[in-house]
Amino acid sequence: MSAPKVLIQVILTGTQIVGRAFVEAYKQAAANSANRHAANAAKSSADAATRQTGMVLDEAYQILNVNKGATKEEILEHYDKLFKMNDSKKGGSFYLQSKIVRAKERLELEMAKKEPTPEAGPSSPPPPPPSSSS
Repeated sequence: MSAPKVLIQVILTGTQIVGRAFVEAYKQAAANSANRHAANAAKSSADAATRQTGMVLDEAYQILNVNKGATKEEILEHYDKLFKMNDSKKGGSFYLQSKIVRAKERLELEMAKKEPTPEAGPSSPPPPPPSSSS
């Protein structure tokens, strides 16, 4: 075999190998992108309240120091106490106050989701049609 022929074969073989590697890398990137998009779509629908308040539910419970089964009154009681303790005029922290407010908002949003709305409540059957007697 002559040198130019060998050189051309080496170049062609190298090009094929690199081409296959790029095709595989593209397929893998496309699959990763599709998986990431599906995961983000599922996550975003479940975390609307988290995105709105910037706080997950567990963090809100920890900040207000209440249990997961706490009533609205308990939450408001802890909120008032912690908010007053962290008043910046009394040497408290404005940052902590804002976290306390966000925690209360997050828990209120969660409670609102669990409470039935008046329109969604059980409806009574429609009244019977009036009888037409002549």
